[in-house]
Amino acid sequence: MFDSEFSSIEFAGMKLANRFAVAPMTRVSAQSNGRANELMLKHYRRYAEGGFALIITEGIFPDQDASQGYENQPGLADALQGESWRPIIREVHEQGAKIIAQLMHAGAQQQYNSFGKAPLGITEQKPVGKPLGLYGDQESWQDVKAMDESDFERVLNGFLHGLRNAKEAGFDGAELHGANGYLLHEILSTHFNTRDDKWGGDMQRRAQFVLEVVKAAREMAGKDFVLGIRLSQITITDPDYQWPEGEEGFAWLVQALADAGIDYIHTTDNHANRPALKDGTRSLAEVVRDAGVPLVVNGGIDDTNYAKMAAHYPGAVLALGKAALADPQFVEKVKDGDKPDELDFAMLQPLANLENEFRWREEQDS
Repeated sequence: MFDSEFSSIEFAGMKLANRFAVAPMTRVSAQSNGRANELMLKHYRRYAEGGFALIITEGIFPDQDASQGYENQPGLADALQGESWRPIIREVHEQGAKIIAQLMHAGAQQQYNSFGKAPLGITEQKPVGKPLGLYGDQESWQDVKAMDESDFERVLNGFLHGLRNAKEAGFDGAELHGANGYLLHEILSTHFNTRDDKWGGDMQRRAQFVLEVVKAAREMAGKDFVLGIRLSQITITDPDYQWPEGEEGFAWLVQALADAGIDYIHTTDNHANRPALKDGTRSLAEVVRDAGVPLVVNGGIDDTNYAKMAAHYPGAVLALGKAALADPQFVEKVKDGDKPDELDFAMLQPLANLENEFRWREEQDS
């Protein structure tokens, strides 16, 4: 009999075949018009075939305004983009897995926008560091337009628009991207959010717009469509940021999100167990676990520690990024006692797109 992490579970209203998920990973491989394609179908199908019970997509832009962050990023901003996801969803479902659309607004961390929109941020503050060369050739961050009152309404409506299209396309749920330096994360971060109006201040004030998005999304989604949110303190270019409110502030946020109607919280960090919160001893994931909120945990999970992580976070879904990327057959292999492949970053050069990865894999097999 297999260990519990390989057994089916009820999670956030879904019945999953096991506790393993594919974490969202930016792959910049959609058509230039934001539509999903055959290469993406092959990409997502292999994870379902490899035993992953849940797939969370890469960040998808939900509107035709400033939400797009990368060239060749997939969208759910129009009906044709929504239709293009249907074959992927069908293939994943046929393999017995669930698939959730991650809805992302790039915010100040925009590297490309096909609609000609400048980056939109909570303030004019730019991200720390430099843009990631894996996702494009932009060498420095662009100037940012600070959100005015009308922008808050447009961003909210944009998320709802993308959620509606995700639901119509057949996704099992949607995940709001509030991590890694994108807009919802920026609104929670004091590096970006230095506003002195109703949208700025302490954690309770900074979180109000995020909570409004969750409440509106919950109302639109209905009871049978899963709604999650991904959270982190750090960004893709700033590994050291901490909320000044620390563990107490994050515990408040977790409960506020649960009260607003979120079905699960997806935490991500350099390592899931890192005590990252100021003046605290617990990790982000431990705070969510202790609050009794359904948890997707991400950060450093691999074949050497997945069993310990499963025991440390009872009932949580284990989201794998690098380990899944290295070996889409990860779940089937570890279930059978085999060693999964290790990640070779050469597959992501010069861009982290699927064309380069599949070419690399063909070269290894030849």
